Amino acid sequence: MKRIKLFGLSVLLLASLSACTDDLNTEPRVELSLEQLLQQDPNAITGIMSKLYGSFALSGPNGPESSDISDNAGESPFLRGIINLQEFTADGMKNRWGDNGLDQLTTASNWDENNKFFRYLYNRVYYTVPQCNNLLVVLNNVDVPNKESVISEVRFLRSLAYYYMIDCFGKGVLVTEENVGQSAPLPEASRQQLFEFVESELLAIENSIATSNDYGRANKAVVRMLLAKLYLNAEVYTGTARYTEALTYTKKVIDEGGYTLATNFVSNFSGDNRTSPEIIYPLIADALVSQSYGNTTYIVNGSMNSATMNTIAFGNPGGNDAWAGHRATKAWYGLFGDLGTSTDDRAQLFWTSGHQYEMTDYREWTNGYPSVKFRNSNYFSASTPTVFSGTDFPLFRLADAYLMYAECVVRGGSGGTLNQAVDYVNALRTRSNATTITPGQLTLDFIIDERARELNLEGHRRSDLIRFGKFTGGSYLWPWKGNAQNGAAIPNTYKVFPIPLTALQANPNLTQNPGY
Repeated sequence: MKRIKLFGLSVLLLASLSACTDDLNTEPRVELSLEQLLQQDPNAITGIMSKLYGSFALSGPNGPESSDISDNAGESPFLRGIINLQEFTADGMKNRWGDNGLDQLTTASNWDENNKFFRYLYNRVYYTVPQCNNLLVVLNNVDVPNKESVISEVRFLRSLAYYYMIDCFGKGVLVTEENVGQSAPLPEASRQQLFEFVESELLAIENSIATSNDYGRANKAVVRMLLAKLYLNAEVYTGTARYTEALTYTKKVIDEGGYTLATNFVSNFSGDNRTSPEIIYPLIADALVSQSYGNTTYIVNGSMNSATMNTIAFGNPGGNDAWAGHRATKAWYGLFGDLGTSTDDRAQLFWTSGHQYEMTDYREWTNGYPSVKFRNSNYFSASTPTVFSGTDFPLFRLADAYLMYAECVVRGGSGGTLNQAVDYVNALRTRSNATTITPGQLTLDFIIDERARELNLEGHRRSDLIRFGKFTGGSYLWPWKGNAQNGAAIPNTYKVFPIPLTALQANPNLTQNPGY
């Protein structure tokens, strides 16, 4: 049983610890504050923490139709937002549904403050952050098991939420436990200010969080991985490169985390991937208890269609549960050369039968190849197709750390070696039966392409393209960039998304990002 199953059980107490009473019901009821609950039962912190972790994976505490925020329960889960904004806006994946703003993402065009998909992710950040703040206030006044590590976990989750605010919107409001109970609108925080806050938080908890933890919970390596990612993108976020620091923390993850590469690439994205020794930090999914239309359900079901595919082979029952939405473009599978002759196992993770290579019409299901990288079927044992996915999402995994190490070395970061970087890259390529490379072949152009081959559809691609100077402008084009079949230039303002109109209306101190 996966620990995610805790999310839907004990957590209603958290969101609202006061129950409605019926005037005709004479049974006495006790209403407890969160602080009182933990004073009576310190072990209740397990369920409370589950709720916080679940805010990145689930829509709400009462199943897939419930929502913690006022937005659509099916459309607004955190991970669904990450895929929409990080993958569909980039080169590798496109969506065909076109519903109310989704076209703007998949064509990287006509972005504006009214797009609901920007609002969904923004609102999710500012749901998770106050939940963390509230719990931090309470934890100052109660004792719970492993209190120092628990506090560090809460601060990590808050930092993770803010990381996506930094990356996607560039600025926002910095609200901490110091602001709990404050009603006046807070001032706008710049990208630099948010960066410095997240950096300081992660540095502060690095040595106080547990070295190891239950599956799906943050530990020292998880904190270091997020810190490494923050430094890796520091030049984009602050204007100052921090590749040496990124390399330092990447090395700590690799050398001290205890993770190893899974023997088979596909096992990292299968229904039983909780056994993978490579996954550093997963967002947990459960097909039976803690269901969501976000999480990997969105990736798996959205990439399936019974009309052209054998969906059952990938753990999807087919029919109405195969949503026929997402397909890869040649900007991804074209990196493998001829898919029919490529020895790279990763090249075989596209469904080609009944589909055409060129995406001449992104709204046509048979244009482009669906990715079968993520599947709901088990790798090591038999499984039964289910509507909801039980495949955990590997937000951080060791392969990413290997490629981050290589990139930092090539960019001039101190503390690593070129030979070691090549060894890490070749470890990934050998696993997938791709040809190995020489030190002379390890260039930035190679690395950005290898990141696509290894990590596409894992929520990194837009950020990667921005860091490599390939997202905006016209120097690198991909199908339907700028709403053109062969691609067109897009403005530099698209390096961040517009601040949602609802946020601007709620806080007069917020200003819109330039160009929107």
